[in-house]
Amino acid sequence: MNGTPRTLKLRVLRYDPRRPEVAPHEQTYALEEADGMTLYIALTEVRERIDPSLQFDFVCRAGICGSCAMLIDGRPGLACRTLTRDIGPEIALAPLPGFELIGDLSVNTGKWMRAMSERLHAWLHPAEAGTDLCRIEAPMDPDLADEIYELDRCIECGCCVAGCGTARMREDFVGAVGLNKIARFRLDPRDARDDAAFYELVGEEDGVFGCMTLLGCHDVCPKNLPLATQIAFLRRRMAVMGWK
Repeated sequence: MNGTPRTLKLRVLRYDPRRPEVAPHEQTYALEEADGMTLYIALTEVRERIDPSLQFDFVCRAGICGSCAMLIDGRPGLACRTLTRDIGPEIALAPLPGFELIGDLSVNTGKWMRAMSERLHAWLHPAEAGTDLCRIEAPMDPDLADEIYELDRCIECGCCVAGCGTARMREDFVGAVGLNKIARFRLDPRDARDDAAFYELVGEEDGVFGCMTLLGCHDVCPKNLPLATQIAFLRRRMAVMGWK
């Protein structure tokens, strides 16, 4: 960092549901910017040196776990992947909308993701019942394996849900993360389900036909997943099933 370090002002929307008598309010924290500082580092410094009551989540600090997702100047993103030098000296922070609030910047994405996965049966459904530990695993075409891996990179951070207009209007919408899971298992040759089975899961307004194609999910995904492409393809396949 050249010259005098900037003074950062973090404007945090604070509210603890366990203390309903204290209304939601904005609190500002000032600290000196350091070389290579991420928003996660800045928040950690605030919690360790200024206000230990500040609530936010983190695990990996490397953009893999998705725990530190929050609204950063109104846009969903990961605190650990956001360099403070890339944004202004005044930074507005708020929890992700659409999820149960734990406190301040901490939301319960895990509860939402589990309910969504159970609703969509988002696990492998093999054709053969039971497990044979001695059976040799069938080989897979490398190109197909790469396509499956690409969709499997989702870290369930919740950014796509927070950035989705449909999710703001429909609480039952499965979101891009749910549709991405369906696209992933649809590609997997080990999964015995066909398009008719997937249609039963996402062939309604709370599924793929509820998407308004605003591309918010695609724009804010921190892993740059091809969400818009997958949703468009899945919609076409489900439309074919609906006409049968």
